[in-house]
Amino acid sequence: MLRFKLRVYLLYFTPLFGGLCPFPVSSVMAQDEPLSLEQCISIALSENPVIRSSQEQIQAALARVNQAKALSQPNLNFDSDLQPSPFDIRNSGESYVGASKSFLFPGKRKLNSAVATQASNEVSMDAEVLKIDLIYQVKVAFYTIIQNKKHVEFAQQNKDLAQDFLDKTNVKFEAGDAAQVEVLRAQVEVSKAVNEIEIAANELVASRAVLNFLLGKEENSELSITSEHHYSPVMLKLEYLKDQALTNRPETKKIEFSMEKERLAKKQAQLSYLPDFDFGFSRHTIVGESKTWDMTLALPIPLFFTQTMKGEIAEAEANYNAFESELRNLQNSINMQVENAYRIALTAQSMIELFDKEMLQQAEQVYQMLFFSYQEGEINGIELIEARKTLINTRRSYVDALFNYDTAIASLERSIGQLLETE
Repeated sequence: MLRFKLRVYLLYFTPLFGGLCPFPVSSVMAQDEPLSLEQCISIALSENPVIRSSQEQIQAALARVNQAKALSQPNLNFDSDLQPSPFDIRNSGESYVGASKSFLFPGKRKLNSAVATQASNEVSMDAEVLKIDLIYQVKVAFYTIIQNKKHVEFAQQNKDLAQDFLDKTNVKFEAGDAAQVEVLRAQVEVSKAVNEIEIAANELVASRAVLNFLLGKEENSELSITSEHHYSPVMLKLEYLKDQALTNRPETKKIEFSMEKERLAKKQAQLSYLPDFDFGFSRHTIVGESKTWDMTLALPIPLFFTQTMKGEIAEAEANYNAFESELRNLQNSINMQVENAYRIALTAQSMIELFDKEMLQQAEQVYQMLFFSYQEGEINGIELIEARKTLINTRRSYVDALFNYDTAIASLERSIGQLLETE
């Protein structure tokens, strides 16, 4: 049995952990070699505008934490009284020179900082969600290109088989062993095959444009990727995956940070009755008398604080309860997402094994047998055409099964917030 381990997307988070990236992004973008999936993810996490915007939002949130920690600025006070004429400061009879400052009640500034920290954690979790979603989108786009490249190959194979069928039919027609309608039917099949090549090629161009967009590049930029499927069956316990998802998903962490923020906001409201105060001192000068010192302490009179406090407490409690309900709903949704992705992966895995063991080989054998029978005149062209379509469709279905499996695993990784890696 294969053993698996879960690994956080540290390798991919090059903007945050640049030292972990095994290849510099700049060199990756400059090289002419086909890009691997890991390289595409690294480029996307470095160059995608949405990710860059999220990083700036994180910096803004951290700046708000510093703002909450900051002390208020002191005031320098000067008061000139009993002037004989306006602005005759030198001859004033009385003056004050001093300083004052506003102070929050002890503990409030620390609480304000804690609230801002939780808000910044919310923003960080939003950024993590964007990263995980982007990784998923890059994977799907990458796998779609591989799928479309295979479709182009199969369309070309179909055209080659149709052309071979036309050539053989012309030989039989010239020998008097086939009717002209057989030749016309073969020509129609060649035309249809050529049209299928064009459709598949257009789909390939469109899928490359999607990946370019995710990588933060121009739509028509040159893009070459490695295009080999590496199928490895995944056998993980569903309950274990659900536990990992509930533990690691940034959406759940964000709600937990939001709940903590509301708990702190409630505490803020409860402390609002504790008064902030202004403190100051000044040098008091009166003409003809000795200089003295004055001290000022100003406190607000809390006549109406209960109204504000009750409203803020009620708001924080309501928000907390709302987040609790949202968390329960999210947990149920996550369980459903994990289970759906898991089932799809198992179904695709079964289909791949069926194709590997039976269907691909059988479709090839049937076509070769019918092609020989057609050359011997034992069957007509319609039967051979259907056999060719079955062969090509079987090959396409196999590639589609690989695509479904790859995208299901990518969806499973996104749903648990971690990377599944085989050993």
